[in-house]
Amino acid sequence: MTATPDFSIVVPVFDEGEAAPKLAREIATAFAGDNYEMIFVDDASRDDTKARLIALKAEIPRLRVLSHQKNSGQSRAVRTGVLAARAPIIVTLDGDGQNDPADAPRLAKALLAGPRTLALVGGERVKRQDSSAKRFASKFGNGVRKRLLKDTANDTGCGLKAFRREAFLRLPYFDHIHRYIPALMLREGYEVSFQPVNHRHRESGVSKYTNFGRLKASISDLLGVMWLQSRARDPQGVEEA
Repeated sequence: MTATPDFSIVVPVFDEGEAAPKLAREIATAFAGDNYEMIFVDDASRDDTKARLIALKAEIPRLRVLSHQKNSGQSRAVRTGVLAARAPIIVTLDGDGQNDPADAPRLAKALLAGPRTLALVGGERVKRQDSSAKRFASKFGNGVRKRLLKDTANDTGCGLKAFRREAFLRLPYFDHIHRYIPALMLREGYEVSFQPVNHRHRESGVSKYTNFGRLKASISDLLGVMWLQSRARDPQGVEEA
């Protein structure tokens, strides 16, 4: 691996001791032959997630393990990983193993091959492997968000995304920002696109979210992003004389 990798794969994890090592091995297989680094951010897990990942570093030298001292949520864990990342292209996956790492290089390379104005290639899960209640809540929430924010995204809840590090760090940070990255990228004048990706059953652990919890957070978040959009002003490019 050269000093500066092409891709930084960032994975936030919380109490995923069973899923995390397998996921790390799958990521290593998916990106074999590429110049990459892998960053797992342990969000103050209460189980052995951190210890298992540290033990895996001997097997996967490209693996980096960061850890929060206090649980701070998925969005903060993603941001921690992005700030520590050395590559210009970031790829994120959920730590529960439901995102398929085999899809990740395709999204990353589509972004790398695109114009500089393309800042995000997001995954859209097909054949969701979740309960009917969760699928209904997700479909409803995505529909409302897409209509109000006009972010062109059908599935912002998909953790599998490839985006430019520089563009992400231009966005205003807040908790749950990971669900609004497309809208905020568009607000900054970037382009976004989406590709279908596989979705898998959760093999271990439990979901960290409930439908009610998502609804409660999404209402205030949605209003906040709408406010940010209303306050945006686009200079239509910058020239230096």
